[in-house]
Amino acid sequence: MQTAVTPPSAAPRRVHPVDEVLPIPQLAAYGFQHVLAFYAGAVLVPIILAGALGLSSEQLIHLINADLFTCGIASILQAWGLGKVGVRLPLLQGVTFTAVSPMIAIGLAAGGGVTGLLQIYGSVLVAGLFTFFAAPYFARLIRFFPPIVTGSVILIIGIALLPVAANDIVVGKGPNAIQNPVLLKNCLYAFGTLALIVLIQRVFRGFMATVAVLLGLVVGTLVAWALGDAHFDKVAGSAWFGYTSPFYFGMPTFSITAILSMLIVMCITMVETTGDVYATGEIVRKRIGSEDIARAIRADGAATFLGGVFNSFPYTCFAENVGLVRLTQVKSRWVVVAAGFIMIVLGSLPKAAAIVEGIPHPVLGGAALAMFAAVAVVGVQTLSKVDFNDHRNIVILGTSLGLGMLVTAQPFVTTAFPSWAEIVFGSGITLGALTAILLNIVFNHLGGSAHTAVAGRPGSLVSLDQVNSMSRKEFDATFGPLVQNMDWVLARAFDLRPFENTHALRTAFQNTLLTGTVDEQAALMKAFPDLGSDGDGANGYLLDHEKAGMTATSQEDVAAMARAYRAQFGFPLIISARDAHYERMVSQGWQRLGNAPAVERAAALVEMARIANYRFDDLVADANPIVTARMRAFDAGPATAH
Repeated sequence: MQTAVTPPSAAPRRVHPVDEVLPIPQLAAYGFQHVLAFYAGAVLVPIILAGALGLSSEQLIHLINADLFTCGIASILQAWGLGKVGVRLPLLQGVTFTAVSPMIAIGLAAGGGVTGLLQIYGSVLVAGLFTFFAAPYFARLIRFFPPIVTGSVILIIGIALLPVAANDIVVGKGPNAIQNPVLLKNCLYAFGTLALIVLIQRVFRGFMATVAVLLGLVVGTLVAWALGDAHFDKVAGSAWFGYTSPFYFGMPTFSITAILSMLIVMCITMVETTGDVYATGEIVRKRIGSEDIARAIRADGAATFLGGVFNSFPYTCFAENVGLVRLTQVKSRWVVVAAGFIMIVLGSLPKAAAIVEGIPHPVLGGAALAMFAAVAVVGVQTLSKVDFNDHRNIVILGTSLGLGMLVTAQPFVTTAFPSWAEIVFGSGITLGALTAILLNIVFNHLGGSAHTAVAGRPGSLVSLDQVNSMSRKEFDATFGPLVQNMDWVLARAFDLRPFENTHALRTAFQNTLLTGTVDEQAALMKAFPDLGSDGDGANGYLLDHEKAGMTATSQEDVAAMARAYRAQFGFPLIISARDAHYERMVSQGWQRLGNAPAVERAAALVEMARIANYRFDDLVADANPIVTARMRAFDAGPATAH
């Protein structure tokens, strides 16, 4: 009897985790979790904007409903997809914080209130159309937005938004602000909310940690309500169900300067979205191409246009929810689709919006402080990928950050400029972002290739271009001391040219060293002198000893231990002395005599990589005077003689 075999064509096709449709209960639970993690950030923008423009409580409630309703549509469009619109990844959409300062500037310039709101909506409509049609072209310009630009922009966004939170904390402005002449009370509400958020994130993990901001807002508001400082009078008078009608506040108005400002915002938003798409693609293990970027940005444009119609604002991917995908490892995009439907339902409940409207501003300010600071931290994380041994990157970050903070700290500087320029100079985010983009083009795309010094000493520096055109002999002479002049390491690193930047050059040596054969690595180990000897001063051991705090007496102790080690294993004891004080080195060295030879060979390999890394830092610092001065400032302490 033969067993039936399923033909290959009938074999079940494995579904990528992104496209997996989970059971409805799981979709609902995970989708609601996304909404909880997103909710506080989602309603911050309309609350902040309403307070700045002087809108009424009823108008704020409608803005919150419109925001949630359109967020739901935008998220479904991005995750579900429609033709060439939507990247079809678990990316939840929300109003971008980048637009907050520019929208406030646009609204106030138009006179505030509903009049200012209508001019904002006019610029949002145009910006949405622009983003939609610019998507495929922008996807080809990714090279103009390296980490130095995106990191600078995100850092400036976070820092520039902090004064908004500070204003709510200290002043407590707003329709339901705490009317208390004692400023300390407002500060206590804010600090208490912030402290609770930090405590939850410290004590809890997983889901509870992701909703720390929401819990902080809830508890802070309940405390203020118990003390008579939070009021929810509007809740009883609000309808249970409602809907967002197009152009509820009237027909939008259009201003050239407002539109230009919002176009700049959307260019920055496109950069943010690109970063979020790449990050999500890495989490879900799905390769991202230029067409994916184009589809994601088209969804941003379509959602932003809908925002202008349905009384909401510009949209982008929410980084908070990208982090939630990484944390939970729930990769299905249909979870975000479920979250979108939940938000549409919440956006149709005016009573829910009325509850949110009653949050006291100092409580909101404490939560906003944590969220805006977290945005700045994301900028710092992005900047960690930047090679700051390249002086151009220092100039780009320093100049853009300085100009952005100038306008943020002294907003009245805009009065020095013509009215048409006030939109650009009236926002630290806009000015800082433009500066970063333009300086990156000037320094990295105009006038030929880079001439960053990566080796040598002032007066005899070696640029990256020169490294890439060196002969083998010149390469060995420059970088040989990093690896004890070992030929096989230098030969393989040399073959990896051209190097794009200093980081690539450093990585070439690290990867080569760690991937050598057993015999090659053994030869490199034996090229190191015994720890504590003075025969390798030119190659860094004497400097290592100084950093480790060795004296002549302590060096003798280390040398005795190193001789015993060589006698035991047949190769020298290799320790990166700069990572440990000599007393710890001696203690650990004697203990390691009991290890197996294979364990010690592996340990030696790691230590050699560390030593090479430190030597590379010394080489780069010598080639870059500004970096050298900065590092010496950090190293400076009480004067000591070596």
